[in-house]
Amino acid sequence: MVGRKFCPMRKRAAAGKKPDRVPRRQAIVRLLKQQGPGDSEALAAQLGISAMAVRQHLYALRAQKLVTYQEEQRPIGRPAKMWCLTPAAESHFPDAHAGLTVNLLHAVEQTFGEEGVKRVVLQSTQQQIENYRSRIPARASLQNRLKKLISLRNEEGYMAEVQRQPDGSFLLIENHCPICAAATVCSKLCDAELEVFQAILGEDAVIERTEHMLAGARRCVYCIRTAGRR
Repeated sequence: MVGRKFCPMRKRAAAGKKPDRVPRRQAIVRLLKQQGPGDSEALAAQLGISAMAVRQHLYALRAQKLVTYQEEQRPIGRPAKMWCLTPAAESHFPDAHAGLTVNLLHAVEQTFGEEGVKRVVLQSTQQQIENYRSRIPARASLQNRLKKLISLRNEEGYMAEVQRQPDGSFLLIENHCPICAAATVCSKLCDAELEVFQAILGEDAVIERTEHMLAGARRCVYCIRTAGRR
């Protein structure tokens, strides 16, 4: 009997094939971070895989305590599981050296007092404004300035996006805050963020924060419109 011919190349190719479980799970975590709670069917449609495969990944992530779910009643059929991230999942996103930043803020306050913290935040704000101004054309339209601002914020880990509203206003959405730990101990950082946006978008832009992570929201949202527009 002639045996099956052994092919070492085939064996090496099979051995080199890596499962895509980890990237898929990372993609699910990122979608839940960006879009908020979602069911397996909606996630499957965006990822281009079956709902069953998504559910398997979700239950694996749940075992790692990264996601959880709440049941949502539907008009027909059984309740749907709406999956969302747990606080433990925050460790999978940029934190901009949270521990070091918090310690430095405490050190500044202990050494120079509250006034010292204000001066540090002010200096940091001015540097950020100068950096943004060097990269965002001052004469560009509000929409184009927003697009460039979103690009810069994403470089810094904010998972930001902009949405045009039917009334002509814009929503600037930040799905992640890489300085959240620092902002928790120093709310002036959030005030400074508004100052930066105002300086970059111009005096004709009216900016209102409508959702805030420090107030318990899952994201920060700013409504931006041109002065005089309602």
